[in-house]
Amino acid sequence: MRHSIRFYLGERLVSLNDVAPDQTLLDWLRHKGRTGTKEGCNEGDCGACTVIVARLRQNRVVLKAVNACIQLLPMLDGAVLFTIEDIGSAAALHPVQEAMVSLNGTQCGFCTPGFVMSMVAYRNAEQRPNDDAAIDSALSGNLCRCTGYAPIVRAMKQALAAPDSAFEEMLSGLVPRLEALEDHADVVIQTATGTVFIPDTADTLAQYLLDYPDTLIVAGATDVGLWVTKAMRPLPRVAFIGQCRELMRLEHREDGLHIGAAITYDAAREALSAHLPDFGALVGRIGSTPIRNSATLCGNIANGSPIGDGPPALIAAGAMLHLRYGSEKRVIPLERYFLGYGRQDRRPGEFIEAVHIPPLAKGTFYRSYKISKRFDQDISAVLAAFAICVDEIGHVVEARLAFGGMAATPCRAPRAEAVLTGASWNEATLEAARLALAEDFTPLSDMRASAWYRQTVAANLLTRFYEESRGETIRLARAGGLLHA
Repeated sequence: MRHSIRFYLGERLVSLNDVAPDQTLLDWLRHKGRTGTKEGCNEGDCGACTVIVARLRQNRVVLKAVNACIQLLPMLDGAVLFTIEDIGSAAALHPVQEAMVSLNGTQCGFCTPGFVMSMVAYRNAEQRPNDDAAIDSALSGNLCRCTGYAPIVRAMKQALAAPDSAFEEMLSGLVPRLEALEDHADVVIQTATGTVFIPDTADTLAQYLLDYPDTLIVAGATDVGLWVTKAMRPLPRVAFIGQCRELMRLEHREDGLHIGAAITYDAAREALSAHLPDFGALVGRIGSTPIRNSATLCGNIANGSPIGDGPPALIAAGAMLHLRYGSEKRVIPLERYFLGYGRQDRRPGEFIEAVHIPPLAKGTFYRSYKISKRFDQDISAVLAAFAICVDEIGHVVEARLAFGGMAATPCRAPRAEAVLTGASWNEATLEAARLALAEDFTPLSDMRASAWYRQTVAANLLTRFYEESRGETIRLARAGGLLHA
């Protein structure tokens, strides 16, 4: 057992044994004189505080841009952290910095350090297409109040074509440093304001939660970070699971895709795109690149928000949730996990180990739709995900209609599903299902949408799904050999 967190800040090894669980990375950096990292929104939206975290993944150094304002300092254990001060110098600018200067990519300059860090991370990504759409996505977590973004995108394109700098040449030397930090020790730090626990394995996490069932479990902190920065909530005891070995497993199995509780949306996106292409596309609209680099699919589930984007898409796909309490494990359909607003089927000391997504049944047509005011970085007004299986003569064998934003929990639409199941997949059945949706939900009005809008758009999304599925459902049924009983 270790009683300190260890990470590199640039070239310097840092060891801290007095770290409170609610200490944010941004506050720590600025108090240490790293003031190039700016505080803007303090909620992970503007990107002025963007830094780069480097870790070993499959024996390769991987750089990810993250929001320092909602990263909690204990999450840095075992990593290398870079701020704007590490990227270049006045005597030798990094190619990204040179491009930003030469192409007028900065005006007031407040947001510039965050942009530079996101751009450096993208320049060092495994896949880095030199096109506007990919660059826009990479910079989706950085906002500028001065420019029209075009000079910044041009600067990114120029930087992508530049040769390696001293920064890139230094990266290969990080492997032995990162390997030396991997001691596979559990970390416990007790301070006057709280206790930090960083488990190395799921077994030690399970035992710790039995001993301290009131422990808050944190993976990416993209929601919990706001409890600290906005609600000023104390965090007396936290288990940080982001580097817990078993929870970092992502496995393609014969019976489906198995995603551990510490797997981020970014890490899961490629696998999700291969397994459920439409869900993979949806992931690109969850938060921004820095948010997806930290936020986890299972954390989105555990949080239990009625407007979380992941759960409805998973419910429509028939996902199963794996939970653990000590040595006891159980598996439940994901929709049964959500009991009511703020209530989930998880007892004190129990935690989510993974979510499992089975293959879609042969002949199944699947789609997910997000409705929000902005394309990037916005919370859904309505999230709808549908899966329908139709036999060769056009009868619905199974229907799964899941929604977020329509009730106190992410949930299915049982009345509409009942109307569809066994009926012909045609316009008359569609209209009956649309009417049934009005009986399934009584949504609320809030700042994102009125109840009338939510009810209307939910029905209209079902119509869109019907139009997109026409012809395709019969083709899938024939390919799958489905016969009408």
